[in-house]
Amino acid sequence: MSVKTVTHLNFRGQAREALAFYQHALDGQMTAVSYGDTGQGALAVDPSHIIWGQVVTDGGFHVMAYDVQAAQPWNPGENAFFISLRCDSESEARTAWQAIGVGGTIIEPMGPSPWSPQYGKLQDRFGITWLIDVAVTRG
Repeated sequence: MSVKTVTHLNFRGQAREALAFYQHALDGQMTAVSYGDTGQGALAVDPSHIIWGQVVTDGGFHVMAYDVQAAQPWNPGENAFFISLRCDSESEARTAWQAIGVGGTIIEPMGPSPWSPQYGKLQDRFGITWLIDVAVTRG
């Protein structure tokens, strides 16, 4: 089983700027998908805000970021990060989902997303939010 943890930063309208900064500062490759790109523009304060983004470097640095939906509360001191598990297969993602979800609360059920064949969000019994998905190569 190959599972990688990735820091997932949460913003309110600054995800694209932050990702571009990290891309430039660390010479990485940036991917940014907006709410509008996925047909979910109404969920965001602005449809150009990021629903899924990341910067990856050849040296192993990897950070993900998004802009919190308009209807969700956001405070950089209270809801500034998630733990993201990027799995190699759907079976690994489902196994991790079941194990981490024991005693927790499902926020978004596991299912297909615009960036992954399987994605879900849950809060574990300790109040930590986890994003679990299958990593796919994006061009």
